[in-house]
Amino acid sequence: MTRRAPWSLGRGQRPSATACGQKPAAEHDGGGKGGEPLGHAGKTGVPASGCSEFDVGLMGMGPEQRLLIVDDELSIVQMLEEFFRMEGYETVCAQSAEEALRAVNRSLTEERAGIDLALLDVNMPGMDGFELCRRIREHLSCPIIFLTARVEDVDQLDGFAAGADDYVLKPFSLEVLGGRVRAHLAREARRDASRPQSVRIFHDLTIDYAERTVEVSAWDARISLDLTRTEFDIIVLLSKNPGRVYDRVHIYEQVWGWDATGDPSIVREHVRRVRKKFAEAGVDGEVIETVWGVGYRWAAR
Repeated sequence: MTRRAPWSLGRGQRPSATACGQKPAAEHDGGGKGGEPLGHAGKTGVPASGCSEFDVGLMGMGPEQRLLIVDDELSIVQMLEEFFRMEGYETVCAQSAEEALRAVNRSLTEERAGIDLALLDVNMPGMDGFELCRRIREHLSCPIIFLTARVEDVDQLDGFAAGADDYVLKPFSLEVLGGRVRAHLAREARRDASRPQSVRIFHDLTIDYAERTVEVSAWDARISLDLTRTEFDIIVLLSKNPGRVYDRVHIYEQVWGWDATGDPSIVREHVRRVRKKFAEAGVDGEVIETVWGVGYRWAAR
């Protein structure tokens, strides 16, 4: 299949594939924060002038996995929507966090429910991308990728703490971003295909690998833990092999994928959050043990 390139901003402008997300020197006509907000876009989020019959025809090809695209810059939303629609995805677009939450709620009530992956801007007026990510995590376990110009480590840690799975810095390459989206969705498909149909009990912990839930029996009650997809995947890896030590690089490759391009040191932050949730739920003792200088292991209880 021949693709149309380079990717248009919907007004005849042609951004470099290696510098997408970088603001042009001149203001966009009707774009930016002063542009009209996009609603539940689907096939209609880009103005009619930016859609061709060829674009619409591609919407029917492939599995049409659904992407949520959120950015307060209209030009970036249009660019990403056009690119991913031509890649065969269905898109849901918004220019604010509040609008995105409404779109998520609508998607959950449809016959083809939910969102398969979300691309979120961080710096938005009103509710920022971090809070939006936390809100989305209350309903969805899909991969979430932040698109941001923030480069400080603390910002990335805040993003992972909010429930994000990946970070892409602006300006970015559309082709590389598309590759990351495909990689995350492929890992989701592999997990679904190989998901074990079993339950394991570790003293006061019950892990249901099929339902992807962890329950704690404490204080004469059963507490279901609110875990992100990444946190649960770390639990799966360690709990299936109690006593085996995994270093951070191995955990990162198994959970994020061998082709991930981030920093394995983020494993430490995710393990810290899992331990905190265990402790708050009343789990007795250290479940994930640190083997100093090596990595982590699931305690043989």
